[in-house]
Amino acid sequence: MGGRVARTAPTWVVVLGVVAAFALLPAAPAAAHNSLTGSDPRDGARLAAAPERIELRFLATPKEATTEVTVTGPDNVAAAGGAPTFSGKRVTVPFRPGAAGLYIVTYRLASDDGHPIKGEIRFTLTTGTPAEAPSASAPPTSAAPAAPTSAAPSPTPAAAEADDGGGTGWLWAAGAVVVLAALGGGLLLRRRAARR
Repeated sequence: MGGRVARTAPTWVVVLGVVAAFALLPAAPAAAHNSLTGSDPRDGARLAAAPERIELRFLATPKEATTEVTVTGPDNVAAAGGAPTFSGKRVTVPFRPGAAGLYIVTYRLASDDGHPIKGEIRFTLTTGTPAEAPSASAPPTSAAPAAPTSAAPSPTPAAAEADDGGGTGWLWAAGAVVVLAALGGGLLLRRRAARR
């Protein structure tokens, strides 16, 4: 009886080692890829009051040398109030609000493996700064009325990642389930062998 249990234990150690190795293999290359994990304001937000800054949060620490962030408002007017600042996995950009409407924050950075990641978040400012009154010395112009613009966010995915390695969470979960099932099976076989 003891010999059978002794032979089964090394077999299960090898099986568990192989399962653990396969569970970890797909996650290793993906860990080198970065991705956006959140933002303030959040993607798709509608704001009555303009924020002082825009914050992007990433999975890994972005490098200043390879990270670009731009903010544009209605009519493609630049709305960044200065250069981005970096603090750990967060990138903050001062916000210079303009007219009410759709604002787009575009980011581009390189992952540790050099793979470029890019995407955007969109939010709508429902109140904006009033248009500047024309100066008294400026001659009046007869411009045609502008077509109304839609302030609703585009139906396209806002955080369109350039890499497809962002959804590896299910691989970790599947690997964990396999490892737990193997451990449970090994314990069950060990108990049955000990009863004989």
